[in-house]
Formats: sequence, C-alpha cells, structure tokens
Amino acid sequence: MLAKVALAAALAVSLSGCVVAVGGNHEFDDDNSWKKTQRFNQEQINKLTLDMSADDIRTLMGTPDFTESFNKDGDTVQVLFYRTHHQKSDGKTTKEECTPLIFKQNRLTGWGDKAYQYL
Repeated sequence: MLAKVALAAALAVSLSGCVVAVGGNHEFDDDNSWKKTQRFNQEQINKLTLDMSADDIRTLMGTPDFTESFNKDGDTVQVLFYRTHHQKSDGKTTKEECTPLIFKQNRLTGWGDKAYQYL
C-alpha cells in the first residue's frame, strides 16, 4: 500500500511539471501580439494626412490605447495615443510607448511628440 501511495505522489509531482511547461507558450503569443500591433500602428501612421477626421483615423487604426479630450482657446482638442515604440517589457502599454495624434474640431492637425508639446 505504501508503495502505491509513493508512486501516486511521484506521478502527481511529475505531471504538474508538464502543466508549467505547456503554459510557457502564452508569453510568446503575447509578445508577438504587441509587436504586430506596434508594426501595424507605425504603418498606418505613415499613411496619415493632415485634416483627416478622428472617425477616419479610428476606422483606419482601430481603438487607441489612450485618449484625452479638452478645450483650449475655444477649440475642442482630442488626442488619440497609439502604441508605436516599445520601451519596457512589463506587460503594460504606457503613453511614452505611444504616438499621439492631435485633433482640433475633429480634424487631424498633427502627430508625434512635437505636435503634442505644442498643445
């Protein structure tokens, strides 16, 4: 009886190691996912032209990672942030890893860090 219990315990321990090994593949998929998203966003930003509408941009690029909206000098300003450059492998996207797209009155007036600083 003791031999059966010891065999069962050894079998359970060895099988739990297999579960950990199988679970490791998900990190690779997640890594590829942000790389593909980032590359897609960079390609789409290279197609932008001034005066595009925010709706056209959302159709072209999808949902932004972050948004901001406020009034300045009587104009409605909206900023859409899309991930374009990896900085830190922490599983989180930050604004520093994104390119800002600036809209005034729903029209694209600029993009990138300089355009954002001029706000």
